[in-house]
Parts: sequence; structure tokens; C-alpha cells
Amino acid sequence: MARKRSSYPLPVSQVKSRILVVEDEEGILSLLEEMLRIAGFDPITANSGAQALALTRKESIDLVLLDINLPLLDGFQVLTKLRQTHPSMPVIMLTARQDKRDVIEGFNLGADDYVVKPFSVEEVIVRINALLRRSAPADDAKPLILGPISLSPITHEVKFRDEVIALSRTEFNLLQLLIENPRRVLSKDSILRQVWGYDFLAATNVVDTYISYLRKKLHRDGYEGIRTVRGVGFQMRES
Repeated sequence: MARKRSSYPLPVSQVKSRILVVEDEEGILSLLEEMLRIAGFDPITANSGAQALALTRKESIDLVLLDINLPLLDGFQVLTKLRQTHPSMPVIMLTARQDKRDVIEGFNLGADDYVVKPFSVEEVIVRINALLRRSAPADDAKPLILGPISLSPITHEVKFRDEVIALSRTEFNLLQLLIENPRRVLSKDSILRQVWGYDFLAATNVVDTYISYLRKKLHRDGYEGIRTVRGVGFQMRES
């Protein structure tokens, strides 16, 4: 992990984003804290899942770097609890595990991105910037409406008619992509690139899983607007 100051991308805004780093290996924790500060972020740290959850309750946090292999309360358990209280908080998982099933489990629990150790700090910072950029709506973004569904990029509120529907940040980003492209068929590869920011998971079922999540929350009262176009991808319609 190089320590060259000039090589780190700047954060997406002049306001320092607060990054919670959850890691029980002291060397990695200290390195990430130092390099995030050099890159212009405001890092805070936790070396256990319980400490991390306590910090999310009392601190204003913009993004979480969460190691999976934590003692007592592992990263998957922390993520599950975090999604109950902060459904849209951006989370990047850090892990030494390379089994694709672990990657899928992390996404299924609501992770937004995944970095496998050993990693370069530059890669982590690039992914943080990309996720923060995708998570930050334009100030003049107008509400999007398609059929009975309305979505506000500014407030991150989704409604089915008059009922507010709770979505995770990834679910929200996927729904926004679908609504912004009404009736257009989007391939899985295209969705992966635009929602997750990469396509190395093209062989997994992460897109199908999140489409299923949206259908469970939005398909009601006769509405079945999220369609599968077999062999091509997915599209969203008014009804």
C-alpha cells in the first residue's frame, strides 16, 4: 500500500466527508485513517462491531468502510443491524474472503460495494469517491414519477401513491435508474456499471436479487411495472 500523497484522488466536494473505518487489525486501521485524512476526508475509527454501531447512532457519518472478519459481531451482522437504522448509508465491505458467495451475501444484506484484501489505498479512495458521487443528488433534481411511483433524488423519498416506501441506498439507486429510463430495456451489465460502478460481478445474481427486492416492495394493488425481458434485461413501465 503506497503512501504517495500526490496519487490520491480528491473527495467529490470541498466539504470533508466523514468516513467510519471499522477494522480490528490495528495496522490496516491506522493506515486507512492516515491515508483518508491525506486524501481530504474526515475519518473516524472503530475496532469492533459494537463500537461501530454506537458511533453510527451518535455521529454524522457519510460512508462506512466495514471489515467482515470482526470479533464477536462480524461485518455481516453489523451491516444487518446498520440497515435497520440507516437504510441508505453507503457501506463498502472490506474482506480477505474471495469466495463469490461472500460477495453476494454482502450485497444481499445491503452493501453498496466490496473491496478484497490485499487492496491499494488508491483503489479504496476511488471507490469512496465514486459511491459518494452516486449518492449525492443534484440540488435542482426534480422528483421522478412513473405510474403510481414517485422518487425524489433530493430527499431520497420513494412513494407508492401516498405511502412512503423504505429503500436501501442501492435499491433507491436501482429504482432511480429504471425510472429515468422508462420502457427502455436495460441489460444486467449496464445496470451493474451504472448502479454498482463496475461489472466484475456480471456472472452473479446480484441484479436479479435487487430487482426481486424492489418487486416485493412496489408490486401491489395490481401494479407490476418492473418487467423481465428474457435474455435481455429489465425495464420499468407505468403499469
